[in-house]
Amino acid sequence: RRELALHYQPTVDLGKGNIVGLEALMRWRDPDLGPVPPARFIPVMEETGLILEAGRWALEQAVADFRRWQANGLHPPRVAVNVSQLQLRQKDFVATVERALSGAAGAAGVLELEITESLIMQDVEANILKLKAVRDMGAEVAIDDFGTGYSSLSYIAKLPINTLKIDRAFVMNLTRNPGDVSIVTTMISLAHSLDLTVVAEGVETLEQANLLRLLKCDEFQGYLFSPAVPAERIEQFLRENKSLPG
Repeated sequence: RRELALHYQPTVDLGKGNIVGLEALMRWRDPDLGPVPPARFIPVMEETGLILEAGRWALEQAVADFRRWQANGLHPPRVAVNVSQLQLRQKDFVATVERALSGAAGAAGVLELEITESLIMQDVEANILKLKAVRDMGAEVAIDDFGTGYSSLSYIAKLPINTLKIDRAFVMNLTRNPGDVSIVTTMISLAHSLDLTVVAEGVETLEQANLLRLLKCDEFQGYLFSPAVPAERIEQFLRENKSLPG
């Protein structure tokens, strides 16, 4: 019924303060219930298999929004789309990504796939092959919620990934908990030793952003800059060159 929409949360460069990425997040407004939280409807989609159709739509819509921003004379950054367990398991997963990218003016820098570390590790050898294939198309790959799963460090170096995203659980008390500082410092050091970009999730205060900058984190997402907003609002951000003050 065309009730789904994509909202986008900016990813921001901690050094320069400008937008360097966008994460597409699915939203549903039911005519009777109003906005339904993703935590309520995404698990139902996964249980019923509807996530396959919704996931294809999200990939295609994200690329379509990217192309529209380009057509309007803007220079949009990469757009990240979350991939579910059921999607990655499909034999036609690579073909689905390829279809979504078809027609994009230069596939490089358009799309990033976000996959949780626990999901990648479920069938790691097969998933490495699939992710290498989408990387060859020009898409980037990020490990989401890093630090919350049970990944093997021996495999992290083998994974065809570009980015590690540090889960908000480690950022929330960063300025108050020395233990979290030690963990985040280790994650950043590990990622940089593998030539990966590090993104901190859930940044809400300038104190957190400043500490992450001192720890050499590359980028962040969070309410400090912006929550997830509709595509039209992102277009306004891009047109105004919105950046982090200071």
